[in-house]
Amino acid sequence: MNAPASQSIQRYNLFLLTVAGLGGLLYGVDVGIIGGALPYLEATSGLDASQLSIIVAAVLLGSVFSTLFAGLIADWIGRKPLMLLSGLTFILSIPIIALSHGYGPLFLGRLLQGMSGGFIGVVVPLYLAECLDAKVRGKGTGVFQWLLTAGIACAALIGVYFSYRVAAVAASGDASALYAFKDHAWRAIFWVSLPPGLLFTLGAFFVSESPRWLYLRGKQEAAHTALLRSRTPEQTDMEMAEMRNVAVAATASSTSAIKDSLLRRKYVVPFILACVILFCNTATGVNSVIGYNTNILLQAGLSDVAAHWGYVLFTIINFLMTIVGMTLVDKKGRKFLLTIGTSGVIVSMLFVGTLFRSTEKQAVDTSAAVQSMVTGDGLTLKYDPATASKLLAAIGNTAIDPNYNNFAVIYSYGDFTGASSYVHSQDGGGTITITRDGAIPANKVQAFFSNPFANLDAAKTAPLHIQKAVLSPIPDKAHGWMVAIWLYIFMSFFAVGPGVCVWLALSELMPTRIRSNGMSIALVINQVVSTTLAGIFLPVVAKHGYSFMFFLFAGFTVIYFITAVFFLPETKGKTLEEIEKHFEGA
Repeated sequence: MNAPASQSIQRYNLFLLTVAGLGGLLYGVDVGIIGGALPYLEATSGLDASQLSIIVAAVLLGSVFSTLFAGLIADWIGRKPLMLLSGLTFILSIPIIALSHGYGPLFLGRLLQGMSGGFIGVVVPLYLAECLDAKVRGKGTGVFQWLLTAGIACAALIGVYFSYRVAAVAASGDASALYAFKDHAWRAIFWVSLPPGLLFTLGAFFVSESPRWLYLRGKQEAAHTALLRSRTPEQTDMEMAEMRNVAVAATASSTSAIKDSLLRRKYVVPFILACVILFCNTATGVNSVIGYNTNILLQAGLSDVAAHWGYVLFTIINFLMTIVGMTLVDKKGRKFLLTIGTSGVIVSMLFVGTLFRSTEKQAVDTSAAVQSMVTGDGLTLKYDPATASKLLAAIGNTAIDPNYNNFAVIYSYGDFTGASSYVHSQDGGGTITITRDGAIPANKVQAFFSNPFANLDAAKTAPLHIQKAVLSPIPDKAHGWMVAIWLYIFMSFFAVGPGVCVWLALSELMPTRIRSNGMSIALVINQVVSTTLAGIFLPVVAKHGYSFMFFLFAGFTVIYFITAVFFLPETKGKTLEEIEKHFEGA
């Protein structure tokens, strides 16, 4: 093969990886941008803990809807057009979010942002698996995850920049100016996430369509031409022959309804494996830890600026350790990295949970005192050191410093329970507002999903009941950094193992016949788990503490570890057709 042709192949492969990497960057921005914006959105939007959790979870909910249909759309219009559609959806979502006033537009924009991420999460790994050579498929798909972590890191850096500017405005002592700037800050954070969407959409115009999709559509010449852009003629002829053999085998088997059943071992086993891996990958808590990282570090004892810097370090570690995973995935294999990664995740989650448990057991319940403040249907409580002193005096507690603590209320109207966000007593404190409209679903459909056994009509007239009013000391800075260190360890092991390998497991395990739709179903399971965890995170934390969530994450990761060690085959260095033969028993 002559040198110019070889250089042309190298340039195209580099361009293909760059475009796919921009897809990963976009997906990372989808996941990470809320982390820096959330504290300011929480301070200025007037949304309660449940609504804020839904805003965080909306991007995951959008992913569920788009992921469900991504495989069908990718098979219908092709991989390249779906990449273009995902980029355009992201571009549309940014102005809707940044210009929003109120819960509805904010939810819609985040939903569109999530739909973009869902399309990208299916189509980019699918596209890479079908376009890259087997020898570099692991490293190539790792680029998607690597730039995904870069997107999260960029979002964190944007957040820390605004935390300094917020601190400067706060130093002036002008409360109205501080409120106005916080409102500006979260909107600006979303605006600056627009360029990656523009670049990805532009790049997607210039890549070739997937050769395997073209071949399955009967466009053999176009598939051959597409392969030649990234392969030598010899490699192209070999892979065309493999695709031809798979197509002939599929045609032959289609003559027998029993042999062609989707319940055959070659389809069921890899599908179940991929679904379990995708379920457990999110159940490690990674998206919740990323989305709520700043809040977690604030609650652990760090200041606002320190918490934002802690989040930046967290995302940089994720970025750097993903590079380590990329270099090892085609050398050590997927099974090895998943085993090591899940082991580290379990240990780190147990330590973080234990650290939070050591401080949460010092919390006290002031529900009786708060209940006495309720008048009418709701409660508006200005929480500051004076209020903290009053509540602590009511229960005779002198151990907690009224100037340095946090407070959250768990309440109910009939069968429907809600929870406020944590409010800190220092720096002027904050206001907790509880209303019936904010706690009770608007209709029976929403009520069913909130609590299928609840009586909505009774809740509309039920009195406000304060179930728990948790007042707890804020840990010291040393405790905060100890929590941060164990979260860094968690992120290191996740990035090296599950972070890099999950996209490979998803795209490599699925046989050709069910790959796109199978990936969609597995990713829907992933996104449903992610949405559920994000949606319940703040209310559950308010009611049971951070320790409960971290112990729960550790438990799910044990299932992940068992699956990786005992059930997952090694797929490194094998073509997609060879992996398919493995599950057929060949």
